[in-house]
Amino acid sequence: MENLYLILEEPGHMLSFNGLQEAILTGGAAGRLLLAALLGGIIGIDREYHHKPSGVRTNLLICFGSALFTFLSSVVAGEGSTNKGQIASNIVQGIGFLGAGLIIRNRDRVSGLTSAATVWAVASVGMACGAGLYIPAVFSAALVLVALEGVGFLEKHANLKLYSVIYEVRGSDSNQMSLAILNAMDRDKHRLVGLEQQSIGDLNRLSFSISTSRRGHERMLAQLNAAPAVDEVLTFHDPEDD
Repeated sequence: MENLYLILEEPGHMLSFNGLQEAILTGGAAGRLLLAALLGGIIGIDREYHHKPSGVRTNLLICFGSALFTFLSSVVAGEGSTNKGQIASNIVQGIGFLGAGLIIRNRDRVSGLTSAATVWAVASVGMACGAGLYIPAVFSAALVLVALEGVGFLEKHANLKLYSVIYEVRGSDSNQMSLAILNAMDRDKHRLVGLEQQSIGDLNRLSFSISTSRRGHERMLAQLNAAPAVDEVLTFHDPEDD
């Protein structure tokens, strides 16, 4: 590829390319950028499916941008440069700032770490595409999906990971329901924080969230359903859970 990067310097312009050079560079970049957009989009679909803040467009653009910057790094540096990775090396720092914006600390837990790590990994997949390493890029994207789906499934079903669920308890007597919730939390050694109440006519709704293992959620649901004052228990995915 070095013979294709015939860079001409003109006064007042950092770089200048003729039509043939632009066509050659475009042909070399097109496949890399399309693959980067495809792989980033696939990972983004997985994140979108789980309602995460970094969805299809975010991951697609990160992967695409990383690939383009990596491709341009050697082009802008020129054929005789000994530092062709200078622009590409700054991708890691830029993605670090972007990933930091996805991390949120709320009360006693930190969420967004997996989303931030995913963004960082997607950028590396894009860099592999931009460097023309198609097989490593596809393999890496597959490993990212395995880590997100396969490892996540094993963590949850093997009771290795604590995850948050929002509970909504419905009934007519809010005081008795509150006591039932408190007793269930005490049995599992959890502290009740942030109990919200809403009344609609004769129906009272009490909502709270708890972070525990899959087995812990099953116990909590069974205890609440067994309480005489509770008419119905609904569970919802916590959007702040990673």
